[in-house]
Amino acid sequence: MDRRDGGHRPFRIRERIPENAKTISLVLDGSMTCAPGQFGMLWLPGADEKPFSISGSDPLMFTVSRVGPFSDALHGLGPGDILWVRGPFGTGFSLEPGSTLLVGGGYGAAPLAFLAERLLAAGPGCRIEAALGARTAGDLLFTRRFSSLGVPVHGATEDGTEGARGLVTDVVSPLLAAEGFSRVRACGPEAMLEALTAVCRRAGVAAEMSHEAYMRCGIGLCGACEHGGRLVCMDGPVFEVFVAR
Repeated sequence: MDRRDGGHRPFRIRERIPENAKTISLVLDGSMTCAPGQFGMLWLPGADEKPFSISGSDPLMFTVSRVGPFSDALHGLGPGDILWVRGPFGTGFSLEPGSTLLVGGGYGAAPLAFLAERLLAAGPGCRIEAALGARTAGDLLFTRRFSSLGVPVHGATEDGTEGARGLVTDVVSPLLAAEGFSRVRACGPEAMLEALTAVCRRAGVAAEMSHEAYMRCGIGLCGACEHGGRLVCMDGPVFEVFVAR
């Protein structure tokens, strides 16, 4: 069943997958018709409700990093527990074929492996590589999932424990200069997205960025997620920020 009337739907947790020391994926016992980059509002009665990127659609999956009280509560769930979901909401990534560099910062990598799966399923001629950044090697997310898809991963860690030492944008610049990508699709912290936009403009490569924002309703009523005159929940979270000429 896939309703888009804004109502909550109960799903039972089928599997709890540790992704790294701070991050898990919750695999649910149902599916959802959605696009990579869209999000769902997750609700635990008596706790809270917050938005999370969808990291898989069939079965439905959400990837959760431990950053506060609500994510702590989600980390406490296991197989058989009930999680309530509203959605899908927002605008996802485009699925135009071509040569794509996926760029993820920290847990911003959550929707990008799902996106890679959809792009690869679209047919031949779709070349995909991923650049992933984090503070340490232990914070990198979905490197194995990308590798299982045959997607090369270029890592960057701030402490140099895996891949290049530095920020993921330090890896992206030479890749765009040398590898002939036609589009960048990215998700991560706001500072990363701002720096990446500048890199894409200099390289003349089209870019789509998925932005995070505080949300209460997810359907454009509360205005809490206003970003540059637009609502992230309705106009985003994925925005086309640069179109190559």
